[in-house]
Order: sequence, then C-alpha cells, then structure tokens
Amino acid sequence: MKKFRKVLDGLTTSSPGGGTMGSPSCGSAAGTPTTAAPTPKEIDVQETLVSENFQLCKTVRHGFPYQPTALAFDPVQKILAIGSRSGGVRILGRPGVDCFCQHESGAAVLQLQFLINEGALVTACADDTLHLWNLRQRRPAILHSLKFNRERITFCHLPFQSKWLYVGTERGNTHIVNIESFILSGYVIMWNKAIELSTKTHPGPVVHLSDSPKDEGKLLVGFESGTIVQWDLRVKKADFRIYYDEAIHSVSWHHEGKQFMCSHSDGSLTLWNLRNTSKPIQVTFPHGKIQKDGRKESCKPILKVDYKTSRNSEPFIIFSGGLSYDKAGRRPTLTIMHGKAITVLEMDYPIVEFMTLCETPYNNEVQDPYAVVVLLEKDLIVVDLTQSNFPVFENPYPMDIHESPVTCTAYFADCPPDIIPVLYSIGAKHKKTGYSQKEWPVSGGMWTLGSHTYPEIIITGHADGSIKFWDASAITLQMLYKLKTSKVFEKPKPNEGRAAELVDDDPFAVQMVSWCPQSRIFCVVGISAHIILYRFSKYDANTQIVSLEVRLQCDPEDVISPSENENNPCFSEPHSGSHSPQPHHQHPVSPGGGTPESFKDSTPCLKVKDRVVRVPPGYQAELVIQLPWIDGEPPQQISSLDINSAYGLLAFGNCNGLAVVDYLQKTILLCMSTLDLYGAADPYQRLTRSPRRNRQSTSEFCMRGLSNFYSDSKKRIRTSYQSLTELSDNQQSVDMERSKSPTSDHVNGHCTSPTSQPCSAGKPRIPMGPEGPRLARRGPGRPPFRKAQSAACMEISLPVSHTEESRENSFSRSRSSSVSSIDRDTKEAITTLQFGESFGRKSDTLPTPCLWVGTSLGVIILIPMSIPTDQEERMEEPVTIGPCGAVLMLKGSVLRFGFLDCMGAHIQSPYEVWRDLNAPEDPDRPRKRKLVHYSPSSSQDTCGEGHLAIVCSERQAKVFLMPSQSCLFVHNITESSFVLRADVVSVWNSVCLACFCANGHVMTLSLPSLRPLMDVNYLPLTDMRIARTFCFTNGGQALYLSSPTEIQRITYSQEMYDNLQEMLGELFTPTETPEAQNRGFLKGFFGGNAHTFDREELFGEAAAGKASRSLAQHIPGQGGVEGMKVAASGAVGELARARIALDERGQRLGELEERTALMMTSAESFSKHAHELMLKCKDKKWYQF
Repeated sequence: MKKFRKVLDGLTTSSPGGGTMGSPSCGSAAGTPTTAAPTPKEIDVQETLVSENFQLCKTVRHGFPYQPTALAFDPVQKILAIGSRSGGVRILGRPGVDCFCQHESGAAVLQLQFLINEGALVTACADDTLHLWNLRQRRPAILHSLKFNRERITFCHLPFQSKWLYVGTERGNTHIVNIESFILSGYVIMWNKAIELSTKTHPGPVVHLSDSPKDEGKLLVGFESGTIVQWDLRVKKADFRIYYDEAIHSVSWHHEGKQFMCSHSDGSLTLWNLRNTSKPIQVTFPHGKIQKDGRKESCKPILKVDYKTSRNSEPFIIFSGGLSYDKAGRRPTLTIMHGKAITVLEMDYPIVEFMTLCETPYNNEVQDPYAVVVLLEKDLIVVDLTQSNFPVFENPYPMDIHESPVTCTAYFADCPPDIIPVLYSIGAKHKKTGYSQKEWPVSGGMWTLGSHTYPEIIITGHADGSIKFWDASAITLQMLYKLKTSKVFEKPKPNEGRAAELVDDDPFAVQMVSWCPQSRIFCVVGISAHIILYRFSKYDANTQIVSLEVRLQCDPEDVISPSENENNPCFSEPHSGSHSPQPHHQHPVSPGGGTPESFKDSTPCLKVKDRVVRVPPGYQAELVIQLPWIDGEPPQQISSLDINSAYGLLAFGNCNGLAVVDYLQKTILLCMSTLDLYGAADPYQRLTRSPRRNRQSTSEFCMRGLSNFYSDSKKRIRTSYQSLTELSDNQQSVDMERSKSPTSDHVNGHCTSPTSQPCSAGKPRIPMGPEGPRLARRGPGRPPFRKAQSAACMEISLPVSHTEESRENSFSRSRSSSVSSIDRDTKEAITTLQFGESFGRKSDTLPTPCLWVGTSLGVIILIPMSIPTDQEERMEEPVTIGPCGAVLMLKGSVLRFGFLDCMGAHIQSPYEVWRDLNAPEDPDRPRKRKLVHYSPSSSQDTCGEGHLAIVCSERQAKVFLMPSQSCLFVHNITESSFVLRADVVSVWNSVCLACFCANGHVMTLSLPSLRPLMDVNYLPLTDMRIARTFCFTNGGQALYLSSPTEIQRITYSQEMYDNLQEMLGELFTPTETPEAQNRGFLKGFFGGNAHTFDREELFGEAAAGKASRSLAQHIPGQGGVEGMKVAASGAVGELARARIALDERGQRLGELEERTALMMTSAESFSKHAHELMLKCKDKKWYQF
C-alpha cells in the first residue's frame, strides 16, 4: 500500500506540457518513473497493486491445430490427440476439455500412441525422440524421453495392455522400448535377419508394425519396398516373407488374425491369407477403371486402409486416396466400402490422417466401427458410420476460426450478462443442418464451470469481410453470431470495367472493430477505406443504408485554382497552401451538376446498396462512410477509430487527417488535416517547400503490395497472403529503408499501422517506368491493394547481428519528439482517438465532451465539443466542435488514452443504454435515450474537480493532471525497443497499465505512479501476426493469434493463475477397462497360444540383455514422480501409487540383491584363499610352522 501526494496550486502558471516534457526532471531513465514538481493542494491516491498480484502464464489455446501431422484416439477414455509440425499436441475431450502441450525442441510430431486407459501418451518426433506424457494431471508433463542417436524413427506400435513399444527405423530395424522405464531392450529385429539372406537389396524403412490378433508373439513388419515379414518373437525367426512389387503404405488385420489387407502406391488394395502367402488372394483397384486398350487407369497411392469387421453387417474397408490421375482437380476423398456399396466422401482439404473408432479396444474381437475421425489440413470432421448416408457430426470445438483468414481481434471481459444469450439466440437461427443426431463421440475427460467466471466475448474480423462473435467465458470458446459486412455492398459484376478485377481480391477485409457492449453499437473498418456502423435489433426490418463520402485526401503542394473556389465555395480553403483535406459530400451525387472537373472521377472503392433491403434480426447496417478515390489517387487507409453512443459521434483518422461524423444526424462535423488541428499551437517548426513542377500519380508505388523498408543487413522473413491461405510459408525479400519502424506496415504504400509514419503522397520512391502508366490508368474503380492484409500476413525483419547499430536500425524510429523541424512532405498520422468527459482548456472549470487525438509524432490534441443534451434538440441542433484546446507531447507514437479520477478509480466513457429502434411502439412507455455518464467531478467529492489522464506511447507513459495539464508522472518504458500494444485495464479491483513490447516483454505499471509491477520476457516477436492481434482486457487477460488458425489466451493475474487448475478440464477419468470376450473352449483350444505369451520373459534384461548405450539416450522428464503425485484419485489413482511403491520396492530389492551378490563373491574369494592355504600347509609337520 503506497500513498502518493501531489500538490495542485499554481497549476495555471505551469507550461501546457511542452516545457514540462522537455525539462530534465521528466526525462527519466528507462524503467524509472519520474515525478514533476510538487504543488500546494493534495491528491490522495491509494495504490493497492503490488508485484505479487501478477503472474504471467498461458491459459488455453483455441482453434484448429496449425499444420497437423498425426492423430490418435483412446477408445476407453474417449479422448483425441492431434500432433502438429511445430511440435504441439492438442488433446481434446468433451466440450471444455481442451489441452495444449508443446515439445521444447519444436520438432514435428510424427506419430502418437495412447497407453489406452492408462492416462499416458507416447509421442514420436522428427528429431528421433520418444516422449512419454503424463495425462493424469490437468497440465500434462513429460515423464521420460528417449533420444535415438544412430537411427531415424519411422513407425511405432504399442499393443493394448502392453508395456513394450515396438519402434521401427529408417534402416529397417525394429527396437523395443520398455514404457515404464523408457529404456531400450536388448532384443532387436535386424533387417538383415528379417529378410532372406539371398535378398540383394535393402527392404527400406519400416512403415508398419502390428502384432497378430491370433497370436501376440507374432509381429508383422512391413517395409516400404513391398516386403512383409511375420516375425516369431519367441524363436527369433521369420514365419513367412512376402515380396510384392508395389510399395506398401499401410497394413490392416482382420480381427481373426487369418487375413490382412495392404494399401499400395499404385492405388491398389491386396488381401493376403496366412495359409498361402505366395500371392494375394485378392487385388483390387477401387477407383481404377479398365480403359479401352484393356489396361488399368493409373491411380494415386492409397495412403492408409482400415479393415474393420462388423457383427451385424459386412466388413468396412475405409481408405484415403486411390483416385485416378486422369481426373484433375478432384478434391481429396475418403472412400467407405461396405459390402458392395462404395461411398466416396469428398473433402475440402487434403487428408492428413484418419482413424476408425470401434467399440472394443481388443484387436482380436469383432470391431463394430461406429465413426471415422478425419484429420484434414485445415479441419477436423467425424463421420457417422452407423447411418447409411454417413452424415458428419457437428463439431463442438471452435475449429473454424480460420474459415477466412483472421485479420483483426478484439477481447471484451466482464460484458453485460444479457449480451451473450441475445447473440446466441440470434446466431442459432442461422446454424447449418444435416448433422448426425448422435452425440459427439469424443466425450472423454471432465469439465465443470468454475466459480471464477464472468461473461467474456472475443470478436474476430476476417479477410472476406465477416465478423464472428465468440463466447469466451470460463476459458472455453463457442461461436455466438456471424455478421457478413459484404452484404452492405453490391456484388462486383463480372466483365464490367475495372470491377472485374475485384473478384479475386478481398476488398471487404476487416482492419479494425470498435464495439460498445452496453449500447450494442458496432463499427467495422474495412481495407477499402470504409467504415460501417451497425445497430442491434431483435426484429427484422426494411431499411435503406445511408452512405457518406469523406474526402480525407489532401496534397499539401496542390493549390486549388480560383475558378474552383468560385464554383465551390464550400471547398474553398482558408489560405493558400493549406493542408485541409478536401471536403465531403453525401452519396449519391450526380457526376455532373456543379461538380468540379477534378472530382468527376471521385468514386469510392465499393458501391453501397442504394435500395431498400430486408435485414434479419441481429446487427443491422445503418451508416457507411467511405473515403473515395480523388484524381486517380487511392484513399489512405484508416488508422484509428472511436465511437461514443452517448454523444452519437464517430471519429476516425488516417495519415492525412481527422474526421468526426454525427451518426444520429448523418452529417460530417469535422474533416481536417492534422496540421490544421493545431492551429497556432503547432509544436513543430515546419519547413516550406516549393511546389512540384508536375503532378505524378502515386498509384505506382501504392500498388506495390505489403512493404516495410529495412536495411540490407537484416534477415527478411515474409509470410505472404498465399502462405496464409495455403498454410505454407513463402519467403520474399524486399528492399527496406532504414528510417522506418518495424511497425510501419504499408499495404501498397498505404499506412496500415496506427503507429506508422506514413509514406509521402507526392513523390514515388521508384522512377516512373512502363509499369507506371498502366497502374495509373486503373482509376477510381480499383482499390489500392491486391490482397487483404491479414493478421497472419505480416512481415518483420530480424537483425542478423546483435550489434548496437543493427538493434537501433531495427527497433528505433528515425523521428523523436525532440526534433526541431519536420519536412513538410512528412504527414502526421492519427494513431489513436478517445471520446470522454474532460477539460479541453486550462481555464475550464467543468468537464465537457472532448475528443482526445494522438498522432504518430507523439502529440496529443484535445478537441472540446458542445453537444445538445435534450433528445429532440440532439436530433435537430448541430453539434459544435470548438477550436483545438490543449496540445501535449510524448516521445514516440501515441497508442492509448485512459482516465482516472483523483482517487485513482477508472473513468469509463459515457454510453447510451441499448434500446431497440425496431421494436413496436408502446404509447405508455415511449422510447427515450438513456445516457450513463462517468463525470470526473461526480466520482469524487473531497479532491475538488479534475481528473488524471494516462497517455502511453511507443516509448513512454505519462500521467497528466487535468485541467492544469501538468505532468505528474513519467515512465520511459523502453529505450531499445518499442511498445506495440498498451491498455488501461482493471485487475484485482484496481487499475494498471499493461504493455506488450516488440522485444517480447509483457509489462504492467501501477497507476497513477507508473511504478513497474511486472516485466516478463514472454514472447519474442518473430511474426507481425502476433503484434497485430495482441490485445489486453480486464481481469488480467490477453490474447493473440499464435498461428494463422489458433488463438492463444494468457493471463498476467496471480489470482487467475491460482484458480487455473480449477478452471481447466480433467483429461483422465478413472474408467474400468472393458473385459475381453470369452473366446470359448474350442476357440481357445484351437486358436493358438496367444495368451501364454510373456513379453517380459523375452524382452527383459535377463533374457535379452542390455541395449547399446550409444544407440539411444534416456532423458528424465520434468513430470517424473511429481506428475504422479497429482494422479487422479480413486481405484486407478491408488493403483498408480501402488505401482510406484512397487517400483521403489523393486529398486530396494535390487540393491539388496546386489549387496548379497557382493557378499557371495567375497565369501567365494575367502573360501578360495582358505583352500589354497590348506593345501600349502597340509604336508607340513607341526614343528615346521
């Protein structure tokens, strides 16, 4: 508990921020908060947050596993595991049971094997390491690892209820690993022993291992070349060998153990009988037809086949691949052959792996398959085999986050409790039908709604213009409602001018969203420089969307001619060379009729529907704001947005200037360049430049695609839009310019990052070549981009060397707040906006509606406004925007504003309580606007009037006292890096400033003193996707897009960290293993001696000896015995503890045995010496001694 006392007298004589900011007392060292000079009156802020309140950790990961590679299923526990190329493992059970594990090595997962009903999982990775995961705890941990040094792992097989894992290698050898100790057995099946000595060629890697259902002592080994060997483990020799011409991909047994089926590289299936292995009893090409010349069509390989028997019907033969090569463009297929019926299921994406789910875990019983889990490159589906039409199950997991590439995210915690049911009820009406009526078969684990839950919503924007609302309460994720913004616009007609070029692009891609949960007002910013405002209604309606065009496009060196000014008085500029943007007009406008010649081609990138349309319940578009093309130049993209429902105002800005729109009256209140906002209070001395001799179109460099300009001394990493849609990474090198920050993202020359220093609009960086005129001719109908700038389509340059120079080049800006003059060509972007009750000027005594404006040059501008309070006056009287008030400064681009009262409590922006404008009129209860204000003066009584303003930039944070505008606290957050995201958040019934830096540090600062509370090097920035999607929210939570398909949620609150175990689901639940069916006397008598096979006797150290130490290295895991201590309670948990006790007892018995052996050796030695002494002395007389 710490008190900060500051004095407030003489504030009117202090400088308005510029002098205070420049003083040495405010220029603190990095990481050190500094206070300004004290003043007479006292502020008493009690800070309750301490470092012990913060702990950073990952909570849960949502979405589809990126680049999946492997699949496994536990038929008793009914949980599913998916491995990925980056070394991740997702374990899924019933809804709510969702766990993510990561191998530290990052090596791709090749294969997964459950220890069925044991609460453990074996993973085989591409670095030739086996890992044993303990699933009996909520956060799985590795118990053991075994690293193969001389051989590459290709295939693993673990028989049910066995502790011996068969491991096939690239050399063709088969090793055996003890699962309990994770030590190699000395028993090895060498490839040259498995094949005949007369064979002259190597059989290739092991691609299949399985024990015979008839006899567990027989191991079937499949080699890639087409050789199949059944190895008798007892007598250590081959029972039979099969040499087939075609390469083998997979083998599947009939449950009786008398037949097995193979899939081959030529698209064929072969069926073999153990009585005669000289040739297959059946060869089929399921998709190969006989051509006219009598030859079979060449077919693609069948990568996997499952041969499953059914008690009440014909066997199921399920396989992937095998289509003929002639049918180009056909989608990947899964084929189900059931009796004479052949069903081909076409998939949207390539099949990675599939697995048939059966009723029994025993391979020697009738399988009775009931479902097939199909893992695709970008989706997971489960097919119901119990119905003849094979419907799919409805997937309860949020696997479709990436249905269209995610371009932006927003996170809202502690939402109004009624918003989630309302959104769900609206979204449920549009759900797909035709799913299987049965329950989702992956139903393992346990999950209960914890006590520490509150309503949370995640919003994702996508490249196709869609918006998805997700219920994120209690660390789960469920889609509530989907909104398609493209429905607001007309569809581009093919072969009609430049509109035809739009078809292949993503002109509706979402750049940012702004949502007020209380008023349910929703705003979307699109990549085509458009803004759509939505209102929520429970009723459908017929509406016509109002469209406004804002000419926020300026060129400081263009002077409008007198004739233009005469014809258009509203377009006249205050003085020659003014930086004001060209004003607006309301759409639609006739191309002629008083419009100046230069504006004839001024059209927006998209055409809004200009007719009455029927809109369903939910979010309904009310207003569209667009920035049009002007004189053949595309509009600059919107970099900042804020909306306030209480004021009825919407503000947005880009690198040209600022615009404020009254969405209640559908009018534009302000459209002004950033320079004109200053008025006489411009803190910079700007150098004038002579006009250009000729005008050149900027289209040439504006169409160049995503470009960040870096020096050549850096490694360039690019994840293109193609890599996003194909889920494969492509690299591309582009020229960089040292003066740009890594956050200066440009889409075809247009500023897309709120923190970017925009490109010059007047001068192309490359000479006008043959490509230039072609691009310039594109005209107004073409948007300034080729592909949507996805959040997963970012580029960052990493320094190759770690020298001070390279670090400075990659992480520091060329500009700073201390520069004395700025080139006139350098535009100042609006980077952040915030409406709120504040004091626009020092002389103000009462708070009034204000707009806080932050720019890319570290300048804060306050714009006071006068808004009519009466409802009728508000709809008729205009809103008055006063001249610029205070001008404050920081170091670096401004990112975020926040407001506290003088007691340190957070001041929320005022809002309007939601009302349904489409609801039927009730004469007794007329609909009136109900506003909720959080005025600074009303939140405290003892400290007088005023409030604290928190401003965070890329480099530092400052706390200002309003209305005096004096700086109370300064904290230089970073010197070597820059802040990417910052927010004022509520945590532990208090507030703090949370920051995420480009160097991967997550920090929290106390408010208002800006004292560092937490600084964790969490996530090094290797992909701009993370930077663009990282967002904080209240309750100590944050999220980011960890891959193009997954959302990672984290917490930085100690309270949530402590409660996380309660919130996570249980992966393992004590379950009785089903009993094996009674084989009957005759089957048991004639069916072989499968049950007399003792693997311990064959593979144990006593019989097989020890394996070579150089072959594999055992690595103890961090889970170890600690993981077992948290094993599940109940009979199975007790069994696990008893097993550990037995192991410890066995170790003690082993030590006793060793000591006994030493004593026996000593006794034998003593006996030998005594015997020798006796022989030496027996012939001697007594007097000879």
